[in-house]
Amino acid sequence: MGAWRWTGTGNPLALHDVPVPSPGPGEVLVRVRAAGMCHSDVGELDEPSWAENITRNPITLGHEIAGDVAALGAGVDSWSPGDRVGVHPLGATVPGYSRDGGYAAYTLAPATDLVAMPDDLPYDLAAAGTDAGMTSHHAVVEVARVGPGSRVGIIGLGGLGQFGAQIALLRGAEVHAADTSPGAAALGRTMGLASVHGAAEDLAGLELDAVVDFAGFGSTTAAALAAIRKGGDIVMVGMGAVHTTLVTADVVHKLAHVHGSSGGTKDDIAQVYEHLARGEITPTVEHLAFEDVPDGIERLRAGRLTGRLVVLVDGPA
Repeated sequence: MGAWRWTGTGNPLALHDVPVPSPGPGEVLVRVRAAGMCHSDVGELDEPSWAENITRNPITLGHEIAGDVAALGAGVDSWSPGDRVGVHPLGATVPGYSRDGGYAAYTLAPATDLVAMPDDLPYDLAAAGTDAGMTSHHAVVEVARVGPGSRVGIIGLGGLGQFGAQIALLRGAEVHAADTSPGAAALGRTMGLASVHGAAEDLAGLELDAVVDFAGFGSTTAAALAAIRKGGDIVMVGMGAVHTTLVTADVVHKLAHVHGSSGGTKDDIAQVYEHLARGEITPTVEHLAFEDVPDGIERLRAGRLTGRLVVLVDGPA
């Protein structure tokens, strides 16, 4: 089968012919139907520091995976062939980092990392829900603790921010958002948000309970500080820049709580799946053919996306 593989920092993604793997004890063979593309794929290819977390060379990339159970390894009795599943990307092992990922027709996953898909959930949304959905849900619900009556800022309305804004609305929050992309901002205005701005700095003075920064471009975190009330929360999720600069006096006098949020749990994925299946979250998803994965990498690298790219490995969802 064909597999798009990482072969070292600075090298382009390479299409290799590899055998279909066999599941070992505790493992499941998953027939990949959809695989989401993520900016971290670009990080693995371009940034030397990412290689520290990659345990194999070559390795198949793609950590947002949804498909069907194809075969079971010894000792697996919790799943059956044909079950529709998503794969927790931060479970016992990490696809695309410590084992082969989803840019191939088949992949292996620990049985304990699988999440059942609702019957009405298409594969493309299930793939996006494993990482983009999970990460956003965890940041908004578990870290920012958004609930009824919360006043929340969302910086960045890309693949994660769209999930985050809609999850905050479902939690009963008043949501204000900012994105420098005119397309993303226009999309935000269709979501029923309290306000949508063209720059994170425009949120200043709103006295928000929490701001979730899905961009992380240095100045955006400083903008979040200017937007929160005294004692408010800033949740950093995006890593668009390596460094950010905050005014110490502003952090101190505002009694600001600054949190980092990375990834999430199987329960986050399961809750996102229920919202997606009921049509309560409707992220913008663009489909890509398997042979066009390198084109998707270039679009991610150039920042030419409004929503989430999902590779359809076996035809339409």
